[in-house]
Amino acid sequence: MNCWVCDNNDRFDVLPEWERIAADEYWRVAHAIDTALPGWLVLIPRRHVTSIADLTDAEAADLGAWQVRLSRALGTVTGCMKTYVAQFAEKEGVSHVHFHVVPRMADLPDDRRGGGVFGYLDPSRELRVGDEHKSELTLALRAHLQSVGMARSATATH
Repeated sequence: MNCWVCDNNDRFDVLPEWERIAADEYWRVAHAIDTALPGWLVLIPRRHVTSIADLTDAEAADLGAWQVRLSRALGTVTGCMKTYVAQFAEKEGVSHVHFHVVPRMADLPDDRRGGGVFGYLDPSRELRVGDEHKSELTLALRAHLQSVGMARSATATH
């Protein structure tokens, strides 16, 4: 099986910090790598799953809690007014289930609202959120999640 997400899950300890913002036994939180929108998070199962229907009951129960935790953390850290949550897993090489948790900023242009927010993915290199900014967001999100007792250290959970 050739799965980019599973390869990253297997390399958890050496991933950049924004690829392991937080984690538990079922899920890993990462900042999207190819986005122009700061705070675009991806919630990823720690085992290979290609359909939501194949999640275990424990993974499914944890999923809802993570989506709410991350939405609250993004509200605090980015000031977004709400979040969008979506799951497709259709891109070539990324059929592994993953959930986009996207900050919906108050000043988001009309053409980037709703499904239009996906226009922020795969931007030119100069428009991508830089590594330094992703690191700053990672630290702020971790601090928030830990302050409310909602996440263990990502580096201690693998």
